[in-house]
Amino acid sequence: MAFEAPRRLVRALGETTPDGDDWLARLPEAAERAVALRGLSAERVQVPGGRSSLVVLVREADGTPAVLKLAPRRARPESERAALAHWGGLGAVQLRGEAAAGEDAAGEGAAGEGGEGVLLLERLHPDVSVRSLPEAKALLEAAGALRRLWVEPPDGHPFETVAERTGRQAEAMRAGAAADPEVAPLVDAALGAREELLAGPPPARLLHGTFRQSKVLAGDRMPWLAVGPDPVVGESAFDLARLVRDRVEDLIAQPSGASTTRRRVKRLAESLEVDQERLRGWTLFRAVESGVRARRVGREKDAELLLEFAGWL
Repeated sequence: MAFEAPRRLVRALGETTPDGDDWLARLPEAAERAVALRGLSAERVQVPGGRSSLVVLVREADGTPAVLKLAPRRARPESERAALAHWGGLGAVQLRGEAAAGEDAAGEGAAGEGGEGVLLLERLHPDVSVRSLPEAKALLEAAGALRRLWVEPPDGHPFETVAERTGRQAEAMRAGAAADPEVAPLVDAALGAREELLAGPPPARLLHGTFRQSKVLAGDRMPWLAVGPDPVVGESAFDLARLVRDRVEDLIAQPSGASTTRRRVKRLAESLEVDQERLRGWTLFRAVESGVRARRVGREKDAELLLEFAGWL
């Protein structure tokens, strides 16, 4: 079969590597090789798929349905592998085959040859996410899935910390504010919140890193399981902050959007025993960071929604 990258992936990678990258050009051959090395049979490429990886629905040699995921090195697929191995299927999708045993020689060979990370995962129901539920139920189920992921990181872990990740983001935000004075007040507020939050953080946990409703899929082993982490180690409020702004376009469309957002912060903080002010602060930082980044790559509509949302906080 043809392993063609979905338009969503092509567009997203084009935003992060505007000068071009040959990973996409080499992707069909890398996918074909990964399938053959593992003795898999490919069914179809998942469309629209993700923004940082190619997802192929496959079957193992014994007929077991699975998912083959290929991601460029900058998407940190080996960090994802380490997090999934540590969670061991509790709240998150499970690694399959040699990946589950930590002996993914074929995947590491592919990465070395073509810059790809290869993960073989259990098959969930890719077209059924928590986002398909009514909003109140979706938030409840998503929060429950997220709680199960917040565990102690392994000793000597390889994961980036919240301080490190947000430090890189802060530099880009300052550059964005310098180029666009209109966003400078929000950037200043977000950076100030970050400094306060990092001054006395609660105990660190292993976090999903990019959690939202669409990252929680229906499964057979458990009703809902998280997928696609970009793991990071830090306080729980950082992870929960991304969930606060889910369905931001619906919030913006509501006359009571600002008050609904504040109630959502309060409800999520209480349900997951997270400090409300710390959740508000990280929600502000992450919304402004995403808004500035969206404006930088030309997604003006997304930028406007995110920055208006941030203004409510």
